[in-house]
Amino acid sequence: MSGSGWQRWRRENAALIRLALPICGAQLAQSGMSVTDVIMAGRASATDLAAISVGSSLWLPLMLFATGTLMGLTPIVAQLLGGERVAQIRPYVHQALWLALALGVVAALLLAFAVMPVFRLMAVPEHVASLSASYLAMVAFGMPGVAAFQALRAFADGMNHTRPALWISLLGLGVNVPCNYLLIYGGPGLETLFGASLPLGLSGLPALGAVGCGIATALAMWVMCLALAAYTHRSAVFASLHLWKRLARPQRAKLGELLHVGAPIGVAIFVEVTLFTLIALFIASLGEIAVAAHQVALNYTSILFMLPLSLGMALTVRVGHTLGSGQRRGAAFVAWNGIAACLLVALLNDMILWLTAGPVVALYSPNEEVQSLAVSLIWLAMIYQFSDALQVNLAGALRGYKDTRIIMAITLVSYWAVGLGGGYLLGSVGVAGWQPQGVYGYWLGLIGGLSVAALLLGWRLWHISRRGADSAMARVSG
Repeated sequence: MSGSGWQRWRRENAALIRLALPICGAQLAQSGMSVTDVIMAGRASATDLAAISVGSSLWLPLMLFATGTLMGLTPIVAQLLGGERVAQIRPYVHQALWLALALGVVAALLLAFAVMPVFRLMAVPEHVASLSASYLAMVAFGMPGVAAFQALRAFADGMNHTRPALWISLLGLGVNVPCNYLLIYGGPGLETLFGASLPLGLSGLPALGAVGCGIATALAMWVMCLALAAYTHRSAVFASLHLWKRLARPQRAKLGELLHVGAPIGVAIFVEVTLFTLIALFIASLGEIAVAAHQVALNYTSILFMLPLSLGMALTVRVGHTLGSGQRRGAAFVAWNGIAACLLVALLNDMILWLTAGPVVALYSPNEEVQSLAVSLIWLAMIYQFSDALQVNLAGALRGYKDTRIIMAITLVSYWAVGLGGGYLLGSVGVAGWQPQGVYGYWLGLIGGLSVAALLLGWRLWHISRRGADSAMARVSG
């Protein structure tokens, strides 16, 4: 590599890491809210824990669909910024906020009024379903707030400012934890927990259990929304945009463009979430050891997945910004450089899994059968670290090109047909004379689905980046 090539590589990777690390921190902080809810609810009662676990399986997919749809704003803003068309950014942000309001209200109405038929279909026990419905009714109040937060975050990320989402996600976690303590356990529970009497105003606070957790979650959502709105209003970084001077009315053309780019992202994320949800339901029939080991292995590897996921989100910004400045060949370099970086991250994750699998799994469960099975599943997870990192970063690069519908199509085929269908055949049915492999079969299905996704997305990125490079060469030769 020449001196200039080395300098270019180093500059690009430094810019990518500066964007990715705050995104990773924000993702971990938001995941920490869910972990906190589960831990604190489990200390309250098994029923509260079950109600929150079942309820989360409904509101999290809705929130992630809205998040993915609003992520369509990021490449639009990044391309406008790269092309120095900053004045055009403000109307798109306003349309994204209108879209967020619509998505948030629809999600809230579904959570408040449409969950009981789903619980009956899932055969959830009546007392758990009733408590979970009350929990979701509280979470529903926060859905418009979290949708608006995600719209503003997509805007800030597209402007190359990913740190605000980190600090505000940490603020949300800081609100969620004490509110959970106050509302889940109430005054008597806190006195027992701390071994001391509380001020009179707190000692009479009722213990609300799962319902209190829902209230705390909604409060944290609105705090994050209002904090990011205040930041974008007062920060000098965004002052030239006059973002909050006057809110534009809904505009069909811009809303259509946001949906054209963002809706396929939302569907792709929803498909991915439902893949893991359905696999968990299938594995539930294999017994409690298989279920526990699956959850332990998946939870641990999901934490490590935050780094390649964040790298993919940062890659969307870098590709979009470079493309907006008219550098088609430069965008191809940025995209493939990011893919090389994600392979190094996957190698790092494999090393971490290899060195820490046993001790970390032991922290999750004292059961030796669960530990043994979970560790063997983590060895399988080491195989798909590369395909998983590749598919999420290839998708991130394609989002930078605003090429999102192909991601949706590839995700549907790879995750549901290959991942879920193949996992079911290998895990529960058996193939070509092989006996069903149980939980291993489902994890082999995951490996197959993620690998097919990586291959197809890689072909698509090669095609679209080559097309851009060829057009740039044609202009030079012309």
